[in-house]
Amino acid sequence: MAKMKSGFTPTRLNNEIRQIDVTLDFTPNALSSVLYRQGNTMVLACVTKERSLPRWFPRDSTKGWVHAEYSLMPASTDSRFRRERNGAKGRTQEIERLVARSLRAAVDLEALGPIALNIDCDVLNADGGTRCASITAAGIALRLAIRRLIAQGICLPLDRREDSGDGQVELTKEEANNHENSVMPNDVAAISVGLLDGEVFADLDYDLDSNADVDMNIVMTSDERFVEVQGTGEEATYSSDELNALISSGKDAIKQLFAIQKNVLSE
Repeated sequence: MAKMKSGFTPTRLNNEIRQIDVTLDFTPNALSSVLYRQGNTMVLACVTKERSLPRWFPRDSTKGWVHAEYSLMPASTDSRFRRERNGAKGRTQEIERLVARSLRAAVDLEALGPIALNIDCDVLNADGGTRCASITAAGIALRLAIRRLIAQGICLPLDRREDSGDGQVELTKEEANNHENSVMPNDVAAISVGLLDGEVFADLDYDLDSNADVDMNIVMTSDERFVEVQGTGEEATYSSDELNALISSGKDAIKQLFAIQKNVLSE
């Protein structure tokens, strides 16, 4: 077992991710909502359908947009986190852009149609990996929202959109499933990994992260393609072999997340 800087001893195996619990429709007003717990990190992801596309979109646009916002709630950290009332600060903006990029990587915006979706990711409790947990939670909420928009006749295949002017278009179960998979061909999830005294650990909580010589965030789609890899040496460097080991650990962990996502949404 790795020797920690703070004398902390890990309680999980190197490749063992934290306990995950998912509650769908935690809040009733959102198009979809997910309360997502990964260990002691807790995120509420809510999807809202906006009234119109962003102002910078062409008026006759046939494609949609997916946006994300991220916030740490005041009591999410051990000392009160001040609300960002005058706009998101640098770190928050960086995470919002990462979450949004990750979600759009899993969505075909043309197949979505002229629909704008906003996903709010509010961290209720922070114990490491909040941006990764937000991406994974938002991915679940986004698929559920798309599924509901299809069921409501709002999100339709391109060749059926003209029919919607005469009333609600009802798709067969097979057509709805096919269109869902056209709009969102892949799931998306993220995990943090780290190098601690030469050993690779997956799913870093605060204690592991604060002891890591190298930490990395990995975002992937379910067809095993990378959206983003963010790796940083904390007063340390790492070799190409260690980089490969970090990525391999992250891929194995994310496969577990995809299995959980699929199981939750199948219920």
